[in-house]
Amino acid sequence: MMRTLFLFVGQLFFIPHGVLFLLSNNKEVIVRDLYARTIPKQGLVNQCYDLTKELLLSKYFRTLFYYRTPGIFSKLLRIFYPKQDSFTIDMHTKIGAGLQLAHPYATILNATSIGENVYVNHLVTLGEKDGRKPIIGNNVQLHAGCIVIGGVTIGNHAIIGAGAVVVKDVPEYGVAVGNPARIIEKNS
Repeated sequence: MMRTLFLFVGQLFFIPHGVLFLLSNNKEVIVRDLYARTIPKQGLVNQCYDLTKELLLSKYFRTLFYYRTPGIFSKLLRIFYPKQDSFTIDMHTKIGAGLQLAHPYATILNATSIGENVYVNHLVTLGEKDGRKPIIGNNVQLHAGCIVIGGVTIGNHAIIGAGAVVVKDVPEYGVAVGNPARIIEKNS
């Protein structure tokens, strides 16, 4: 009972975020992010309810939401409802819809582009080297502690294992593990 009351009162504070969502050109992308791991609900009222709840409970999702909704109103909301400091998304990175965040603590997403339906775990670093940034395909899994740096390309449906350090391209359906990373198989 007390948790329900807390959620209800907390969500009221996030009504301005709901308004920002409704005015956003990225509504469909935000909805795909919101329901990346669950079945999407239909109707703006249900979506706004779920959005305000997720924004209240997850600073990681809040960081992604602010990335998706640039502008002065979004920047104003960040003052009162801060994003997660340990989760960084470079403003020049292009990210496809359906980004799945699995508690991305101490994660840096600094890539040229990240495809759709990408899974990101904690301690992941996508970084620049010599002015070149990685390109991440669709349906890629980036597991805990992996590092992808430089102008490498990670193909669609690839899996980057925990702790892998990737400095060379990974083909579609490739599974990369180790430091330095090597391709151990192609997943199906």
